[in-house]
This record gives sequence, C-alpha cells and structure tokens, in this order.
Amino acid sequence: MATLDSKLAVKALAALANENRLAVFRLLVTAGRSGMSPGTIAEKLGLAAPTLSFHLKELANAGLIEGKSQGRFIIYCASYDRMQTLMDFLMENCCAAEQCNCAPNETEA
Repeated sequence: MATLDSKLAVKALAALANENRLAVFRLLVTAGRSGMSPGTIAEKLGLAAPTLSFHLKELANAGLIEGKSQGRFIIYCASYDRMQTLMDFLMENCCAAEQCNCAPNETEA
C-alpha cells in the first residue's frame, strides 16, 4: 500500500473541508466502483455544472476521486485506496502512549 506524507494528507483533507466536495465524495462512495456521471452527481446534489466541475477537479487533484472515460462520457468514482491510505496515515500512531485495540490491523489488506 502506498504511503502518504503530511503534505499530501493536508491536500486531501483540505479538499474534503468543503461541504459540496464532501457531499460529492460521499455520494461517489455510495455509488461504488461503477461510479457516476457528472450529470447524475449534479442532479442528486442540486449543483450547477460549473460548480460541480470545479469541485470534481479539486477532488481529483487531491487524488480522492478518479475520472474514467466511457465513450464520450467521463464517469467519476471514489479512490478507495487513497482514502484508506489517508485513514491509515491519520491512525498511524493511534494510542502510541498506551495499549489499545484501535490501531489498524496489518493483516487486513
């Protein structure tokens, strides 16, 4: 699994620190690996196309979503690997000062 440095973690967290981008990301998580078209995302969230385009670009630049061409369309899906890497980075030193069971399990993967 890829590692994440502090700068990339801040970039990803900053991208999610916007109500619309967080809503887009969460919607794409629910869509699964098949993803969604921008038109469907805009319709479900009530966002104008230019606004959605800006937010999709920010999420993609942070590596949190991926756009894949399907014919003339682009389908966006959440980057589950990047989000898991971010979560692992955030939990890396969990309970380092005491013993607990909340640290990520290295055998899961």
